Amino acid sequence: MSGRPFVKMNGCGNDFVVVDALSRPFAPTQAEARAIADRATGQGCDQLIAIEPSAHADAFMRVWNADGGPVETCGNALRCVGWMLMEASGRDAVAIDTLGGRTTATRAGPRRVTVDMGPPRLDWRDVPLAEEMDTRGIELQVGPIDAPVLHTPGAVSMGNPHVVFFIDHVPDDAFVRATGSLIEHHPLFPEGVNVGFAHVEARDRIRLRVWERGAGLTLACGTGACAALVACARRGLTERAATVAVDGGELEIAWDEATGHVMMTGPVEVEGTGTL
Repeated sequence: MSGRPFVKMNGCGNDFVVVDALSRPFAPTQAEARAIADRATGQGCDQLIAIEPSAHADAFMRVWNADGGPVETCGNALRCVGWMLMEASGRDAVAIDTLGGRTTATRAGPRRVTVDMGPPRLDWRDVPLAEEMDTRGIELQVGPIDAPVLHTPGAVSMGNPHVVFFIDHVPDDAFVRATGSLIEHHPLFPEGVNVGFAHVEARDRIRLRVWERGAGLTLACGTGACAALVACARRGLTERAATVAVDGGELEIAWDEATGHVMMTGPVEVEGTGTL
């Protein structure tokens, strides 16, 4: 594990330690992944990423959250890995495989990348939920039964599970932490869930804060931004394309009517390099 070079990158502040495992396997234990992600004693990141060989794409992207647990995919990391692969190959598009499915990354300008996140999965079994519900508005509330603080969120899978609450203001850190940690392991979500708080500012603009499963409060969540746009559009609160403003910047999300795919465009930043 030691002596491995890495690149530190972020997408809208959502930061990653990226390890090239194309020619040399990289298989950290949960404790090792957690140690690398630790901001006090390790390199510090929201997610640890390995770029591995793939038989079906230009590379396979493996993701571990800050708690050391493996996850299916990460939207912001797909932009960063896509950019690295395009820089290395001189191409303008690359295919990346993940546990959440295969995707394509294309150049959208200097250090800007568009990722085809595929179609959202909207059936309750696909999120997954523990019981059958209409995912436009699921039976879940926070607070007293007769006067809930939050209720009837949308549920979406973008290769990983999301629940999106529609909220009339931008919640503070304490609210996001308390509510997010409460919902993340709710029995309704057998695989846990990422928790989004979406404040619709206009039909083409959403202000979003996210409590990320296994990572906590993050500056940005790419799949969360996609899930928020889909959930808002399904409720008629926004159009099918919008700017999603997260704590670390802005993402352009479009849910294509013809293909059903969600396209995410946003920035890529290289913070530096180092050795584990």
